[in-house]
This record gives sequence, C-alpha cells and structure tokens, in this order.
Amino acid sequence: MKPSSKIAELTELIAPAVAACGVDLWGIEFMPQGRKSLLRIYIESLPENRAAGEHVTIEDCSAVNHQVSGVLDVHDPIAGEYVLEVSSPGFDRPLFTREQVAAYVGETINLRLIHAIGSGDTKRRKVVGRLTCVGEDSMTVITEDKLEFNIAFDSVDKAHLVYED
Repeated sequence: MKPSSKIAELTELIAPAVAACGVDLWGIEFMPQGRKSLLRIYIESLPENRAAGEHVTIEDCSAVNHQVSGVLDVHDPIAGEYVLEVSSPGFDRPLFTREQVAAYVGETINLRLIHAIGSGDTKRRKVVGRLTCVGEDSMTVITEDKLEFNIAFDSVDKAHLVYED
C-alpha cells in the first residue's frame, strides 16, 4: 500500500486545493492509459461533518474538480492528456493507508497482492475475507474457507471494502 512516487507527487500538489474545498483527500489513483491517463481523486467529508450525518455531495466533487484542475494546469505534472475524475469513496471504498484499513477491523475486505501468498491449494494473489487485526506493518485476514493470512502492507497492490447489506 505504499504509494508510487507519482502518487506521492500528485498528493502533495493537490492536497491543499482539496482541503480548501472543505473536504478530506481520501486517496488518489493514477493510471497511465496509452495517450490518455486517468487521475481519480477520492474525497471524504470532514470527520465533524460525517459525525453530523453529512456526506460528500456532487457540489463538493465539482468544487474539488475545479480547484484541482487549476492546480494541475499551472504545475502540469502529468505528461500528455488526462481525464480527471472526482468522487466519494462510496460503500466499497478503496483503502489507501494503514490508518484507513485499521478503521475497518471486523469488516470484509478485498485485497489484490503484488505477489502470491500461501502455498499449494491456498496460493493466491487475491484475498477476500474478514479483517481481524491490523498491526504496524501487516494485517490479518480470515477468508470464507477459514484460511488465515498475515499480509504485509507493502505486499498489497490494491485494497477495498466489500459492501455488505
């Protein structure tokens, strides 16, 4: 779950613009895709607003899009054309940091790993299960078939919650 240098650069550049709109920067995905890249920014309501039952609105997304577009136009950190998307993390929210993962102990998460873990029949690069513990450098997930995996944060390519009714 360590961000790439490009994600770190973009985060440092746009975080102040996002904060100026009165929302938190949840995370960033940057995907070079041929001649056009995709920059996806996830925003979340401030903690005090979430406590009051307020959520990210379309107006919040629009304001962040406008502010971030201006910053990107001035600093031009992305070579070539790109598409900018701004949204809330949603119910099946992506998880970008250890702190975000730790907030969802007891929930079901979906992990895509950089390298396969386990051996034989249990070897896999994708792990879906109940998050039971979060340590300093790793997390523990128990799958539906009762397999327990201790997974280092550095071995996670992508993580997100699994929405359950």
